[in-house]
Amino acid sequence: MQKTNAEGKWLGDVQPDVIRPYTQAELKSVLSTLKDIGRSEPAVADLLAGESTLKTFIANAFTLSPYLRDMATADEGLLTLAISGPVEPLLATLVEEARNSWKPLEDAGTPVENEVMSRLRIAKRRLSFIAALADLARIFTARDTTRWLSDMADASLSAAIDHLLLAAHEGGKLVLRDVAAPSEGSGLIVLGMGKLGAHELNYSSDIDAVVFFEPSAGIMKDPLDATENFGRMMRRLVRIMQERTADGYVFRTDLRLRPDPGSTPLAIPVEAALTYYEGRGQNWERAAYIKARPVAGDLKAGANFLRELTPFIFRKYLDYAAIADIHSIKRQIHAHKGHGAIAVKGHNVKLGRGGIREIEFFAQTQQLIAGGRMPALRVHSTGQALAALTEAKWIDPETRDSLTDAYWFLREVEHRIQMVRDEQTHTLPDSESELKRIAFMLGFADTKAFAEKLEGVLRLVERKYSALFEQEVKLSGDGGNLVFTGQKDDPDTLKTLASLGFQRPEDISRVIRTWHNGRYRATQSVEARERLTELTPDLLKAFGESTRADEALLRFDNFLSGLPAGIQLFSLLGNNPALLSLLVTIMSSAPRLAEIIAARPHVFDGMLDPALMSDIPTRDYLAARMDNFLSSAVHYEDVLDRLRIFAAEQRFLIGVRLLTDAIHGDIAARAFTHLADLVIEAALKAVLAEMETAHGQYPGGRVAVMGMGKLGSFELTAGSDVDLILLYDYDDSAHESTGAKPLDAVRYFTRVTQRLISALSAPTAEGVLYEVDMRLRPSGNKGPVATRIAAFEKYQRTEAWTWEHMALSRARLICGDASLIEDAGKIVASILSEKRDVSKVSADVLEMRSLIEQEKPPENIWDFKLIPGGLIDLEFIAQFLALVGPAKGLPAHKPGLSTREALQAMAAGTMDPMAFDDCMKAMALYTEISQIVRLCIDGGFNPKEAPAGLVDLVCRAGDCPNIQTLEGEVKRLSKAVRKAYQSTVKNGG
Repeated sequence: MQKTNAEGKWLGDVQPDVIRPYTQAELKSVLSTLKDIGRSEPAVADLLAGESTLKTFIANAFTLSPYLRDMATADEGLLTLAISGPVEPLLATLVEEARNSWKPLEDAGTPVENEVMSRLRIAKRRLSFIAALADLARIFTARDTTRWLSDMADASLSAAIDHLLLAAHEGGKLVLRDVAAPSEGSGLIVLGMGKLGAHELNYSSDIDAVVFFEPSAGIMKDPLDATENFGRMMRRLVRIMQERTADGYVFRTDLRLRPDPGSTPLAIPVEAALTYYEGRGQNWERAAYIKARPVAGDLKAGANFLRELTPFIFRKYLDYAAIADIHSIKRQIHAHKGHGAIAVKGHNVKLGRGGIREIEFFAQTQQLIAGGRMPALRVHSTGQALAALTEAKWIDPETRDSLTDAYWFLREVEHRIQMVRDEQTHTLPDSESELKRIAFMLGFADTKAFAEKLEGVLRLVERKYSALFEQEVKLSGDGGNLVFTGQKDDPDTLKTLASLGFQRPEDISRVIRTWHNGRYRATQSVEARERLTELTPDLLKAFGESTRADEALLRFDNFLSGLPAGIQLFSLLGNNPALLSLLVTIMSSAPRLAEIIAARPHVFDGMLDPALMSDIPTRDYLAARMDNFLSSAVHYEDVLDRLRIFAAEQRFLIGVRLLTDAIHGDIAARAFTHLADLVIEAALKAVLAEMETAHGQYPGGRVAVMGMGKLGSFELTAGSDVDLILLYDYDDSAHESTGAKPLDAVRYFTRVTQRLISALSAPTAEGVLYEVDMRLRPSGNKGPVATRIAAFEKYQRTEAWTWEHMALSRARLICGDASLIEDAGKIVASILSEKRDVSKVSADVLEMRSLIEQEKPPENIWDFKLIPGGLIDLEFIAQFLALVGPAKGLPAHKPGLSTREALQAMAAGTMDPMAFDDCMKAMALYTEISQIVRLCIDGGFNPKEAPAGLVDLVCRAGDCPNIQTLEGEVKRLSKAVRKAYQSTVKNGG
């Protein structure tokens, strides 16, 4: 039981003047009624004998609520009970009495159904009476009241189910596992939905429940009778709960939220329910299940059912198409109920504008959209949902606080409306006199003060809700006509297109008519075309503002033509202007990204995370998301497929940050490298586990992966392959692995390597993780794919060429056995700390650079890797200094440094300061532009052929006003770098 702020408080703790009497005439009548009760209840007589805040409060409450007065009259001991002790222990006792109502009393047999019904009704009536007084007295908040009502509903349903199961057991219909705990192991599942599921029942609420059963529980003597027997049992459940008797009723009970209620039994087999939801489940049902929880019956089976239903409720990918569907339900409510305006008299505080339902929809819709990727959003109550959305940065704290306060204020209003006569209504009275009753129950001095407060709350909610959901659709407006129906161009539409920035309006008009004619798969459904029609004005305006608008829109058309479906994308873009702007940027400048989106539209989902642009993709950031994404993967292939999906999406999102200038090139390089590290590590773990299953462990076996090249120096780009060396070691006394299909050491670790390469580079439906290059291993392509650590050390010390030691200066151990990583790190450090012949190293480096220039000349000035004074020159300076450093007294080599960091560590003290500064500027410029170019296109950059948007991005990255200025800066810096390279290497550093 939740501990509340009312713990230990009595009704006698009520403060003066929390509520006022309805009228003086009513007050006189109530005092007369209380005197009548006092004749048989000494505690009430004592209360009336003096003057106290409690006496005044009770009298005022009864004037405002005829229902409470009638309950006190019908059950004269009820008021005595209410004032006899602390409120919460009283209520806890009543809940316990309800829960045990199915059990026999001492020296009595199993209670008959009417006895159970009577016990439940008495407990519920007493709890309702005491909770209402505590609520009116402000001893309880609305949260406390809803919690206690929900606890009573849970207890009542559980008791009724236990009674029905026990009765069926005694009648020979089924066989219980434990008659002392009938529900346990029964497979009978009762889920609380809506406000019951959220522990937020209103004062006169009915309860929504759905009932399923698991035939495999095996309690039915004849499984073929299960549907009929459980259905008959549920009809009795409804009777137990809601039939009115002399003792009243427990809760009105509604079982219509089950699948297809018009044609299905009251209790449905679990398998049939799961099949329905997987194939035919609607978005409104997904929204309903956000709050679902097991409330009675076999609670463990209920939890398992909801766990299986999670993929239906919370989609793996962000689900923006659901938002319009959910909102259409709200529009239908408005249309049906006529709640188009905000008022006070006659306003429905649940379904009307600015009401409770809008706050619930505000939270639920965003839970549906993102709950699949953010488990923290999968909470039941509206307050919890608003808090979780704030933690996830989907809404700000001000929105959370204002909507939470509004929600509970409206719930208090709802409670007062229902406390008057115990009616399941949410509508405020039409008359001034009855509205005064509600105002007084809430503690307001008059209806004017109440109306001002209520209108303010309703308008705040409507404003927040409208910002999320409601957008006007304008096909013509200030910008002019945009009509794309029929076969011929609309002249005014052509003028509008030209004014928007399109050079060939007739071609653009024809393209858009193609969309609306449904010739692409993405636009074949009516709903998709409707969404696209709504989106078109904003789409054209955004594309019109880009450089070479026609080209960008035609690239979007190509993207659209390949999409399998369009409704998700159109809904997403229509609700996210920033996302539309980004899409235009991609189409106008980044064909490579456009192709990625077309091939894997789900990569766009991550764009909905509001924190995307502010969160730096550090290793910890990526690791947390990867762990969450892989958590449900079980099988080897499933792990690899999820890795491919995750890597593609995160590469895309890192690229988006780079594209929008949220991060710079060096941060992007580090992020791409962190991602590769994590993916390779996860792939290696999966491979080793698979090898162990097939071939067992190799005694003393250790494996480590060494990253080389740009992977080793944290300089990967969006299109980089990965250079790897796999090292291993094992116990010399072992001859083969321990599994059912043993392998010798060479075959075992070769197969590990081959599987790792395949895991990373094999093309699948989900794409390729990374192209793998292992040519930097000892002996290159001629050597074995896996290298034993001793052989690696021997080769590096006795056979390796200077260029191989240069490559070793960028080596970094990225994953594997910790002890082997340590051993390999020591070997690398030892080799790089050797004092070498400076003149020989210098001659070897110069010869190698000359050979590269002859065999791989640069394509143009923008080929930063190969141009004289380009990236190779800068990398060779750093690598040369790493090799001659021990002989020249330079700082010791550190693994994992980028080329820029290595130059800072070793070249700053050996170069002319101006030359060093030019080298650092060149490194920054090359990195920034290379990252952008590799992100946006495959192949080299040529300003004359590149998309116009990419040229703009390259100029922005180079901090130059135009491409001519940037080209001049590249020539200046490359000349300076070449001079510094020759000076450093020729002169031995």
